[in-house]
Amino acid sequence: MVKKKRNVPEPDEGDVVSIEVDSHSSVSPRKGVKTSADATPTAVAAPSNGVEDEEGMGEFEDEWEDEEEDEGVVVVAPDSDDEADGMEVDGEAQDEEEDDEANLKVYLPGQKLEEDEVLVADNSTYEMLHGIGAEWPCLSFDILRDTLGTGRKTFPMTSYIVAGSQAERPRDNKLYIMKLSQLHRTKQEDDEGMDDDDDDDLDEDPILESRTVAHFGGINRVRVMPHTESHIVAAWSETGDVNIFDLTQHVRSLDTPGLIPPRDPAPIYTVKRHGKTEGYGLDWSPVQVGRLLTGDTAGRIFQTIRTPSHFETDAKAMHGHAGSVEDIQWSPKQQGIFASCSVDRTIKIWDTRQKNPMQLSVVAHDTDVNVVSWSRSVEYLIASGSDSGVFSVWDLRNWQSATPTSPPEPAATFKWHQAPVTSIEWKESESSVLAVAGADDQITIWDLALERDAEEEATMATGPTGEKVEVPPQLLFIHQGQSNIKELHWHPQIPGCIISTAGDGFNIFKTINS
Repeated sequence: MVKKKRNVPEPDEGDVVSIEVDSHSSVSPRKGVKTSADATPTAVAAPSNGVEDEEGMGEFEDEWEDEEEDEGVVVVAPDSDDEADGMEVDGEAQDEEEDDEANLKVYLPGQKLEEDEVLVADNSTYEMLHGIGAEWPCLSFDILRDTLGTGRKTFPMTSYIVAGSQAERPRDNKLYIMKLSQLHRTKQEDDEGMDDDDDDDLDEDPILESRTVAHFGGINRVRVMPHTESHIVAAWSETGDVNIFDLTQHVRSLDTPGLIPPRDPAPIYTVKRHGKTEGYGLDWSPVQVGRLLTGDTAGRIFQTIRTPSHFETDAKAMHGHAGSVEDIQWSPKQQGIFASCSVDRTIKIWDTRQKNPMQLSVVAHDTDVNVVSWSRSVEYLIASGSDSGVFSVWDLRNWQSATPTSPPEPAATFKWHQAPVTSIEWKESESSVLAVAGADDQITIWDLALERDAEEEATMATGPTGEKVEVPPQLLFIHQGQSNIKELHWHPQIPGCIISTAGDGFNIFKTINS
């Protein structure tokens, strides 16, 4: 993000002035998503930049297209009757452009904006940046693996995702199965001189296609079972049920003309052990296909196992947390091992093969632990994010010798986010890189392998109260532009690509340094 001086000419008589006001928005305090009791849900998108599917899911939007529109002023340029006048206008335009460049300043979160300053995206820092409006806000989503190959770097890109809605009424909720295609590279200012042949992958309209499946109750979390041929999806409902759907035909129908998937299919299985207690902890095992963990706000964890003919949930819950289980993640390498975190401030390591499954417990933060992520490339590293905005990285090898009087120290701790951490995830292809999302409307990308040279000066920023704030050398990138960010995922088949969901829709982006 950069900030620049607001440059709005005073409207002359005859100019058009428009002001757009949204009077329906409100905030649900429990889950922090936008709802509307009065308005019919609509796609939040720029109509000139989107392709709407037949089911009204939404459209792609130009993430920064409205920066000038929001000024509310349309200025009519004066006519130029002769060459001299035209040259004069060009010169004035060039002077204005130079003034704009001179007024650009790098913006860091927490800095105060002056009355005449606005935020604009610096597109030169992105290889790709697209926004997607949604019919209803989605707290959670997951990426559907495809057959287009791994390590994809050629534009335009294609991605498939599934998301769960938070509608105003329980019966209006649904699962969205989306195909995002024609994701072109973001055009840079210095691309204007490129030949037409070199410009084929730049800034053309992306395409959104979608299917929907009805779901009763708001969806707290969505996870896709790892499998190469089928798309089995679990959805944690606010009603207390965990519904498992087979969405294979819905995904295939996005690429197969004439294939009509089942309309609003029933779940193939529902986890009922939680009663009417909702939850957020949800994860499929990447090692033992078909094993699902569900954790609720009462501190209980259940395991569901897929058999050759059906699913079956253990009758006995795993107990250990003194409060809500906020997140769960299986070990990416070991059978039966998983981590959980809770509002009781602890992270616990479990082994489902043992009679007493809880093996290790560490007080990890001073506040609620909201999220955990287990590194897929370094199996002894876990990252955690807390309600205070602090996130930490833990070396599990140090936990074995820990005692209540001598707890383990984190390998690294960072206090950058100014609000609760809502999502954290390691980058699969780089062992030292992870992304963090916060309720302060930031997504930050970090490389823990970076260190400041002893002779290098510290990079400083100005804090919200004018104090100097040191920018950690491990901080690679800050992405903004979304409100109330809830979840992010690295795309497992497109290196460096991140997809995120927030109260105002989705972003899919790839930075120049990721």
